[in-house]
Amino acid sequence: MPRKPNFDFERQERDKAKAAKKAAKAEAKAAAKEQAAATPEAPEPRD
Repeated sequence: MPRKPNFDFERQERDKAKAAKKAAKAEAKAAAKEQAAATPEAPEPRD
C-alpha cells in the first residue's frame, strides 16, 4: 500500500532546497565580485 502523500512537507523541502541553492549562487557571485575588485586590472603596455 503506498504511503499517504504529505504535500506540505514535500513543498517545504523543495523550497528549502531552492533557497539553499539560491544562497550558494549568491555567495559565489559575491566572492567573484570581491575577487575582481581585489585584483585591479593593469593597464596594457603601449608599444
